[in-house]
Amino acid sequence: MLKTSAKYHLGQIVRHRRHPFRGVVFDVDAIFSNTEAWYDSIPEDSRPAKNQPFYHLLAENEHNYYVAYVSEQNLVPDDTGQPVDHPDVHDLFGDFEDGRYPLHFQLN
Repeated sequence: MLKTSAKYHLGQIVRHRRHPFRGVVFDVDAIFSNTEAWYDSIPEDSRPAKNQPFYHLLAENEHNYYVAYVSEQNLVPDDTGQPVDHPDVHDLFGDFEDGRYPLHFQLN
């Protein structure tokens, strides 16, 4: 079954269900839209279904900042109430308020 609506929204902070990182959503693909090489690099027993939303995140862990591409099934809301420190956040979003980031401008 194809899920057509995203659970998380732009500017929302989420964290990975299994891996120790969190990030702010800056784009959403309705279904998988990355390369097959990227998908095949995920261990087969951990590969998410392709027919679900995938989120582009400005991500961070305790050591690095990066961009992550994560399936909806592997995300949960971040309930820390803390902003994300990724250096690119302010290129896309306004100031952190009420647990989220407002967009500076409309994407796509």
